[in-house]
Amino acid sequence: MGEKEEVKLGTWYSPVVLRAKIALRLKSVEYDYVEEELFGSKSELLLKSNPVYKKVPVLIHNNKPVCESLNIVEYIDETWNSTGPSILPSHPHDRALARFWSAFVDDKWFPALMAAMVAKSEEAKAKGMEDVEEGLLQLEDAFITLSNGKSFFSGEAIGFVDICLGSFLVFLKAREKLTKEKIIDESKIPSLYRWANRFLSDEKVKKVLPEIDKVAKLIREFEDRAQSVSSTS
Repeated sequence: MGEKEEVKLGTWYSPVVLRAKIALRLKSVEYDYVEEELFGSKSELLLKSNPVYKKVPVLIHNNKPVCESLNIVEYIDETWNSTGPSILPSHPHDRALARFWSAFVDDKWFPALMAAMVAKSEEAKAKGMEDVEEGLLQLEDAFITLSNGKSFFSGEAIGFVDICLGSFLVFLKAREKLTKEKIIDESKIPSLYRWANRFLSDEKVKKVLPEIDKVAKLIREFEDRAQSVSSTS
């Protein structure tokens, strides 16, 4: 590609930042990376680049910022369309399905997981995990339909839904390590279980994944902080 002309603002542990990293890696795009500390003072570059939400990820390309993780993934796919595999399907209906299931992950499934993690009672936590499991069963069915018996949601190569859901896998693995509870359970969602292993084993994906132990430590700190706040409120 020649000289680096992209700058990406992110936070090392963020699943949504990981989406942009994976997309750039799949397209073999070289970029400069700027780490943001979201619990401290936000950089002037971040505030200038994303004045509406003031959060990562942000991709700055040709001095123009692109915000929101899935929007960035689409931008990368369209901008570097001659490099690497297509991330979004070519057929309009398939593209619509990919966007639908990605929205399901972000708008319904992951919020249920977060709610279960910070639930104040065991009853609320159990109910939250039921919602998480129900969502995974729906995603299991979606995978079977969309993959057509191939390795990924998009077929033979990693695509849009793979990146969207796959970005949470390190988070889930770290969570399983802390609680000893299986979230991606082979006996309940065998297709997703095998998909998850393929995704995490992909050479380009592995190069940008955060360390599971470091993420597990961060989750423990987050949960302890949340419990501390709830107990004093």
